[in-house]
Amino acid sequence: MLDFLVTHYYHSGFSVACESTILIFDYWLGEEGELTENLQLTPERLSRYKHIYVFISHDHIDHMDPVVFTWKDIPGIQYIVSSDMSVGTRGRRMAPGDTIAFSEDVKVTAFDSTDPGVSFLVDFRGFRVFHAGDLNFWHWRDESTMREIEEADAEFRKAIEPISREAVDLALFPLDPRQGTMFEAGANFFILSVKPRILIPMHYFHRAEVAMEYARTASCRGTEVIALPGYGDTLGINMEDDGYLNLYFPQPDTQPETEEAEPEETDSLLAEDDPFMESDLPLSQLAENDGDNSSPAEGEEPVSNP
Repeated sequence: MLDFLVTHYYHSGFSVACESTILIFDYWLGEEGELTENLQLTPERLSRYKHIYVFISHDHIDHMDPVVFTWKDIPGIQYIVSSDMSVGTRGRRMAPGDTIAFSEDVKVTAFDSTDPGVSFLVDFRGFRVFHAGDLNFWHWRDESTMREIEEADAEFRKAIEPISREAVDLALFPLDPRQGTMFEAGANFFILSVKPRILIPMHYFHRAEVAMEYARTASCRGTEVIALPGYGDTLGINMEDDGYLNLYFPQPDTQPETEEAEPEETDSLLAEDDPFMESDLPLSQLAENDGDNSSPAEGEEPVSNP
């Protein structure tokens, strides 16, 4: 049985940690340092891990923060970067189709993107994590010509096809509302084609409500969509020996930078006598604003993904 902790830092920046190993994807502090110091990764915080893998999907500023290279002297750190990044960029370079086993616990395959760079699929102790980078259906439907939309659609489908042959437990995928009409088309197609067991939206440019609404409406039988809207929000994933996944929301070390509504004093659908409190839906856990969320309450089943 393995326990994985997924942390959303800012924009497309995530980490996935298990025991003494951490994977860090497209870490960025933000244009104006939106990721405050108490939530940032630092050499001191990273030193608790023996193995540190830093992934950079491409060299756009919102995916490659120079701060990550200030960690270069931390013991056990490795950088994995796209092969089309500028010469001299630190790290092991990977092109679409490359597969590298960095250890018995971490094997990485690079896939194509519809923007510069690559996307990454990491087999992490049997837990398969996909970070899309800027892979998306960039159709810009409200301003593109029909021919441009068709070309974008064909490019996206071509990039997704080899990924659809892979098993994916956790996908981190863009949901960019700047695209306007049908901005969620890429994420929808990814869910239908790849069928990840869990999908967490990213790259939504401060529009946390977009991720939360998508999580509310897009979950389906094969894929649980979960939003981590606050900077520093975390999701715990417990993988049993048979591959079954139990999901829970740990108590964060620091309070995420989101405004919380005042608790209602009137009767609530989440009151103790509510019949849905015994269900396997995440509502009961999400409703616990106070107290420790590190494990399900007594008599309550964890949120699970088949």
